[in-house]
Amino acid sequence: MAANTPQPVPKVLRVIATPEALAVIARLRTLHGALMFYQSSGCCDGSSPMCLVDGEMLLSPADLLLGEIGGVGFHMSPSQFAYWQHAQLIVDVVLGHGDSFSLESALGLSFVTRSRLFTDDEAAALATACP
Repeated sequence: MAANTPQPVPKVLRVIATPEALAVIARLRTLHGALMFYQSSGCCDGSSPMCLVDGEMLLSPADLLLGEIGGVGFHMSPSQFAYWQHAQLIVDVVLGHGDSFSLESALGLSFVTRSRLFTDDEAAALATACP
């Protein structure tokens, strides 16, 4: 390949998960079937990612699907997306009880959202795509 040939730009993902979180998601899918994630804009634990049985929470037509982690859709409200649009969300899991509505709570675990800012190249790639 010639030195000045443009390299393909890898797809930029808005949400990813750690291997530990993916293992818990797989376990929860085995226990509960189809799942969904929702990152709300509430306070305290309400701003943590909630893992629910798919369809257990009605989504607003305005809610955004940011991607999938472990084969599970990850949704967010538009107001929350306004704050997070410049960062990649990294779903992780920690010991301890978080949101009691989230399925991993019964396992003594809690999903948490970590983040990193997109690079300039990633931000430019996302500017041409929908959330």
